[in-house]
Amino acid sequence: MTGRPAPSVLPPPLRPWLGLIAVLAALVVVALGVLYAGHSEPGAVDRWIVPPTADSVRPPWRQVALALDFLGEPAGSAMLIVAGVVGCLLMRHPRAAVLVAVGAGTTVGTTTLLKHLVGRTIHGPGNLSYPSGHTAFATALALMAALFATDRLGLGRTAGTSLVFAAGLVAGAIMGWAQVGLGAHYPTDVLGGWCTALAVVPATAWLVDRMADRLGDRPSGRTADTGRRERR
Repeated sequence: MTGRPAPSVLPPPLRPWLGLIAVLAALVVVALGVLYAGHSEPGAVDRWIVPPTADSVRPPWRQVALALDFLGEPAGSAMLIVAGVVGCLLMRHPRAAVLVAVGAGTTVGTTTLLKHLVGRTIHGPGNLSYPSGHTAFATALALMAALFATDRLGLGRTAGTSLVFAAGLVAGAIMGWAQVGLGAHYPTDVLGGWCTALAVVPATAWLVDRMADRLGDRPSGRTADTGRRERR
């Protein structure tokens, strides 16, 4: 035991800005969910974007889009989560390993719940589309990786927040391109998935830190017994 506190997965300098971003993102998710609840057709924004892109990706870019799509499927996402957890453990950051597992699971679970609540469909009544789970998952992984990098590099509030936001934006845009290009989602589904990750990951990271700190502050039975004997 070195006595040094374990590194946080949500660096304290980033908490105010990422908290604000999470709240705004949650509001966007709710607003879009209310707007498109029960819909089975693209909205005005979707119609502006979809015609030139929907199911129009051609080789070799189609293979790229299909590969990205696979990474959001159960088998591909499980591989990424396991790799992330193992990587964090190898770098001796168990708290980050917990965040990868819990953060990814919470994000996917939230999108699944929202899909059933909103009920928006694409290509038939059985294909729930809002929000995009693939986009949310990819964005969540990028956000968590950026949080880990921020802590490792010792970045401050501005640089750290910029890195985290940029990483989430790039990952969400790349996966969103694949989903819209393959005709699997409307663009607003992608936006909803991206915002879902922005809302869920900071909140999950904060909770992981809180729980880890509480467990770390809890005295062991042996230490407590020693303290009682010393007070007698």
